[in-house]
Amino acid sequence: MMAGHDSSTEVPGAGFEFRLLGPLEVRADGVAQPLGGAPVRALLACLLLEPNQVVSMDRLIDTLWENEPPASARTIIHGYVSRLRKLFGAAGEQAEIVTRPPGYLLRVDSDRIDAHRARTLINRAHGMEPAARSRVLAEALTLWRGPVLSDIASSRLYRMVAPNLDELRLLALEERIAADLDLGLHHQLVLELSTLVDRHPLRERLTGQLMLAHYRAGHRAEAQSRFHDLRRRLSHEIGLDPGPELRELYERLLRDDPALRHPQRRPEPGFGIRRPIPAELPPAPAGFVGRQRELAALDTMLAEREQGSSLLAVVTGTAGVGKSALALTWAHRVEHEFPDGQLYASLRGFDSEREPLTPGEVLTSMLKALGVAANTIPVELDDRTALYRSLLAKRRVLVLLDNARDSEQVRPLLPGSAESLALITSRRRLDGLVVRSGARVLPLETLPTETAIELLDRAGVPGKSASEPAAAAQLADLCGGLPLALRIAAARLAANPARGVSDLVHELTDERNRLHALDIDDADTSVRRAFDISYRSLHPVHADTFRLLGLVPGHTFTAHAVAALCDTDPHSAQRRLRALALAHLVTEPEPDRFGMHDLLRVYARDLLAAPSSIATEALRRLLNHYLVTADHARRFLRPARDELDFSSGTEVPRPQITDRAQALEWFDAEWPNLVAAVRAANAEGMHDLAWPLVRLQFNYLMVRCPWEDWIRIYTDGLDSARAVDNPAGKLLMSAGLGVACSRSGQLDAALAHYDESYRVAVQTGDTARLAMTQVNMGSVLFRLKRYEEAKVHCQDALWVYRSLGDRYFVAGALNNLAMVEQVNGELEEALAHLREAEALYRDADDLETLAMVLNNCGEVSIELGRIANGERFHHEALDVALKCGSAMRQASAYLGLGDAARSRGDQQVARTRWDTALAIFEAEGSPRAAEVRERLEDLSRPPAEGRLADV
Repeated sequence: MMAGHDSSTEVPGAGFEFRLLGPLEVRADGVAQPLGGAPVRALLACLLLEPNQVVSMDRLIDTLWENEPPASARTIIHGYVSRLRKLFGAAGEQAEIVTRPPGYLLRVDSDRIDAHRARTLINRAHGMEPAARSRVLAEALTLWRGPVLSDIASSRLYRMVAPNLDELRLLALEERIAADLDLGLHHQLVLELSTLVDRHPLRERLTGQLMLAHYRAGHRAEAQSRFHDLRRRLSHEIGLDPGPELRELYERLLRDDPALRHPQRRPEPGFGIRRPIPAELPPAPAGFVGRQRELAALDTMLAEREQGSSLLAVVTGTAGVGKSALALTWAHRVEHEFPDGQLYASLRGFDSEREPLTPGEVLTSMLKALGVAANTIPVELDDRTALYRSLLAKRRVLVLLDNARDSEQVRPLLPGSAESLALITSRRRLDGLVVRSGARVLPLETLPTETAIELLDRAGVPGKSASEPAAAAQLADLCGGLPLALRIAAARLAANPARGVSDLVHELTDERNRLHALDIDDADTSVRRAFDISYRSLHPVHADTFRLLGLVPGHTFTAHAVAALCDTDPHSAQRRLRALALAHLVTEPEPDRFGMHDLLRVYARDLLAAPSSIATEALRRLLNHYLVTADHARRFLRPARDELDFSSGTEVPRPQITDRAQALEWFDAEWPNLVAAVRAANAEGMHDLAWPLVRLQFNYLMVRCPWEDWIRIYTDGLDSARAVDNPAGKLLMSAGLGVACSRSGQLDAALAHYDESYRVAVQTGDTARLAMTQVNMGSVLFRLKRYEEAKVHCQDALWVYRSLGDRYFVAGALNNLAMVEQVNGELEEALAHLREAEALYRDADDLETLAMVLNNCGEVSIELGRIANGERFHHEALDVALKCGSAMRQASAYLGLGDAARSRGDQQVARTRWDTALAIFEAEGSPRAAEVRERLEDLSRPPAEGRLADV
């Protein structure tokens, strides 16, 4: 957004719009989109009411079901979110639902939501001249299209939200009428106000406005009559008298107070000597884009100021993120709010060439701008501060302090007046101002891709990005959304118009050259130079930590991971990370989880220089942290059916994990880092760590089933196992690839991987491993409808495991044999084998596989005509799946419960259960979604086959 004084908010152009102020609507390029039933609409409304904020799963459940949520509430919400994500698929950067513990976050420009746009307009109208105020408030009022959220009026959310939004509309209406009264439009308002008072007979402000309009229009008797009507109604209905403001207005009407006869006008400046009005703001930056949410937050702070309290805002962020540009753009936009002037100082808090300005130097300059003669400026700092605050008392001045180093540099420069505002930018968080001065902190993040491309166009060659849209998006990504880097990239494109965007992308793709490619002749605007200044101010210990963070493969990290990386304890690591966060060299997107901008990561890596033993050992320590913690956590999910054991690594820092829920929570949070760690170990030749780290994820993968990541890391793991020629590694990696391919519907690939694991087992002569590969071969051959071959493998494996006394693997062979028997019509034999497998999995406490076997028991029971038994098995499977966190097993249970309902002839219940199953399967990317769609299309189809065990 360019600087200026336009009083209206920006309304997004073509794309997605969200409407809450009436029936809930989502429009794409003006066309209403189908949203589904009331629960899905209520969920979306809940996220829209708090855009860019995490809404917890518990609050979503409470909103949708109040006091009686179903046991599968979380799973159902996952399904609803999956549907909404499909709806937003075409929205691109405009709207996205992000999973963010402990719930979900809707990432969207709030101006695309009518309720938030209305609030922005209402807040912006505050303090404007009457004509502009009336126009802006009228614009806000047009956003209401009828009763708020009328299509979900029966929901708890409606009862919580609708009254507030209705009240907001009435407040805006009253403010617009007040502005029109100030404009002298009382004759035109009499009819409108009469209708409004009849509709809201107990609303005192509307009655007062109608009384005033009548009085100014010469209807004195009608004005008094309206007061008596309200007094009688209040007395009869709620036993109250009108409030003091309305009583005072009535008394002024009775005595014909001359001040009531004409609209109030803003008083002219007082008589006497006029003080100088400073106007020190530098020009607003050219080509400013985006930052609507941050600008709106500053607008809101200005509009909601409390009487008697000073206004103080701190814009913080890493080097080059655009703090000064935002502050100057907003300052120019609201300068009319500060008729007594605008003061500005660049505090040089992070200037590589000059020392930071002292508070005394800044005060001297500001006092001169306020008209104080140089020879009368006090010598002592406290005296200068006192004079400065005295001159600002009762004045409305904007004080912009750019590039502050710390709270102590800023504190003497803060105005004491409640009418003035101080806006500060800094690379540090300035927590001292928050604690001691009540500052409001606005952290500045990098730009989203769409906005970053817009900045490339405005700062470079207009239209060039549009000619190469894919390359422009890649360039924005390589610059990490950092405005400084984007402006340098745009300058390089502008300097050589013949150069294509893809040419610059190619140059930046190599991380080793990226920072060099973002240098230009003006060293002060180099990305590396900006980072250098922040880095050089670090304590040596914090500088060492920052450099090692460049080795972290993932995008986030915890204190325990950094403790391992830096060979220290978690408490010390936490202190170091907090210090780096204060300097905006790392971020803390979630409590106790930290991250780093991609360009800062490249910069940190560059600081490590050439590969060294220090870097290698640090990376090994980090990988060992992941190995030890993953090995510990996986044992809470399923039995560890291999010889890998890293539990002796007690000296390795790891978080406390004591139950299944904590283990799943750790895996969920660390999963992207574990994937990146496997890839890094493989790339760095640490093959002795890579394939074991992959295997330690198997129990988690069986519960959560992220197919693409599963195949990716197991492919890396197989490469590592082959590189060191480790037979156990090759067998486990190829078997794990087979499981992933089989469950995701890639049956031919699964057979090839299982066949490789089978051949390795034959070569090693390990009877138990050979039987395990036969169980897997049996499962995929069954899915390929090669039933006789499948039966032979299952029977051979069962014989071996019974002879070895391995009860756990006996259970897997029994389950797979039962599936062959089921398809051959040997239902009683199948159920007997399944019940035996059920007992064995209960003994092993393998809940994920137990849920699968219970679902299989339910399917066979329904096929035998034992509907009640089938439902009981599926209900128990659902309970077990909820306990272990397996969405796939929950979906299978709902599928079976739908089959049972259909067998009883209850098609409506069947459809409801299958709808839930479909939502989960689609969310998980499972090929089994096709089965459910077929059932929903034809409720007379027979029940599905049972599921097979993979080990």
